[in-house]
Amino acid sequence: MKASRYVVMGVAAIAAILLAFLVRGMIAGGGAQEAKATVDKTPAVATARVLIAARELKAGTRISEADLTWQEWPVASLNAAYIVDGGMPAGAPGMEGAAKPAADKPKSDVEEKVGDVTQAVADKIAPSPTKEAYVGGVAREDILANEPIIDAKIVRSDEGGFMAVMLQPGMRALAVPVSVDNTAGGFILPGDRVDILVTHQLPSATGRGTIDSVQPVLRNIRVLAIDQSVAAEQDKQTVIGATATLEVSPGDGQVVTLAKASGTLSLMLRSYADAQGPSGAVTTSPTGGASEDLPVRVYRNGQATEVTVSR
Repeated sequence: MKASRYVVMGVAAIAAILLAFLVRGMIAGGGAQEAKATVDKTPAVATARVLIAARELKAGTRISEADLTWQEWPVASLNAAYIVDGGMPAGAPGMEGAAKPAADKPKSDVEEKVGDVTQAVADKIAPSPTKEAYVGGVAREDILANEPIIDAKIVRSDEGGFMAVMLQPGMRALAVPVSVDNTAGGFILPGDRVDILVTHQLPSATGRGTIDSVQPVLRNIRVLAIDQSVAAEQDKQTVIGATATLEVSPGDGQVVTLAKASGTLSLMLRSYADAQGPSGAVTTSPTGGASEDLPVRVYRNGQATEVTVSR
């Protein structure tokens, strides 16, 4: 009798232990399922890649590829002025009313052709923005680091105002008349460096007739364009035009304008090896008839005597 009691008590204890483990597993499983359900209920945030400044850009800074980068941006916080990779997504603010194509409605051949033409025209007029389109441009205003890039703050190199983009800070663009004769036979191309001479006529020292004089005006000046060409065409070695646009400082612009009014300008092509030399106005005496042997009249004791003076 005593032994059977012990057996019953042991079986009861084992059953209690198994029941405890079973209840514990059910509780743990229910909690995990509840946690999983909670995680699954959290909606995913839609994002798009927005073009931002990788560093602070001051006004007038020429933008390089390293200055720009893409950053993930919540679609709900997008602004219509932002540069979005691939274009503004349908879920962005202001795009809610965009018509959604009916996936279940088949299109006819005519509708497909019209759609293709419409998309091609749209891509031509407003192509999807790319990072490369802004490389080489210039910042109109200060742009903070990590600030989204917008068109209002950038002068792109492929749009209006490109000449202003090409100019270095503090420099000006000045056009001067040229011809084949005074542009090294047309071998002066946009981007080359030139020296500028002026040829004009001076009265002769004897008072009879005039003599030609050549005077250097500016040296090591960058040519921005010949006519409206800012780059030589492929496989073309010469550019012939009627106007050369030069990059000069405001003071040098006044000097060359005065020289242009007093005579004929000529452009001398400089070697690439001399491109790093000094640039700007030249203060050198003219060469020509006025700088050679000149007659000078000397008065002594009431008598006039002419002597020749070499300079």
